[in-house]
Amino acid sequence: MQNTQIISVINQKGGVGKTTTVINLATALSFHKKRILVIDLDPQGNATTGFGLSNTENTKTVYDVLNGNCNFEETIKDTKIDNLKIVSSNVDLSGLEVETATENRRAFLLKDKIQDFINSEKNDFSYVFIDCPPSLSLLTIMALVVAKSLIVPLQTEFFALEGVSQLVKTIDRIKIKLNPELDIRGVLLTMFDKRNKLSSQVDAEARKFFKDKVYQTVIPRNVRLSEAPSHGIPVLIYDKMCSGSKSYSSFAEEFLKQENILDSAA
Repeated sequence: MQNTQIISVINQKGGVGKTTTVINLATALSFHKKRILVIDLDPQGNATTGFGLSNTENTKTVYDVLNGNCNFEETIKDTKIDNLKIVSSNVDLSGLEVETATENRRAFLLKDKIQDFINSEKNDFSYVFIDCPPSLSLLTIMALVVAKSLIVPLQTEFFALEGVSQLVKTIDRIKIKLNPELDIRGVLLTMFDKRNKLSSQVDAEARKFFKDKVYQTVIPRNVRLSEAPSHGIPVLIYDKMCSGSKSYSSFAEEFLKQENILDSAA
């Protein structure tokens, strides 16, 4: 049986580079021959369109799994990238909170739905990355309940750390009540502008607060990074020589090295 790691990429603030990180870390790891599944858990469906799939077509999405219309395996779709598949999302997902209001296990809905697949012979994924919505909603809580670890993208801008302290409190509450195994695997600094003194200050503050949880790699502000999604391809394919691509490639290498350290410590 595959020892699949489920990692949620989370920050309740929008526009911090969550989806960009999911798309490009997943792509970079697939280049290392890792088998990757991305679950788009954001009703906006940005990870879906970022891989060139439609978020308006009437295909089976993560919403259909969560409302019981189909099983998890039926929603897994190919992307244009070898070793990388996706469970897509669309705006239907935004109604789930109201629709499941009376369910007493609703925080475990995602976990319950994917557990059988993850434990089955059919699962050959090394990593499952969940792209969370930019709020602390039911969907985010589901992602915290199903994941073993978290990657927190943190933009190097004013107020960034204030928002994260709220997230850390939520993570601690989830650990106590719903998922004792949950842990922050790492904090990734994004939108770093080396000409801007504030970026360096946030970098220093984050390293003081999270210590060695902060990755050495930082993701710079980069025009190509923001252009790539509109073409429906990861920046690593759109422009592999730009600074954004190089940073996500080195982040993937750091992520895999971290894996070796975690394995040897286990």
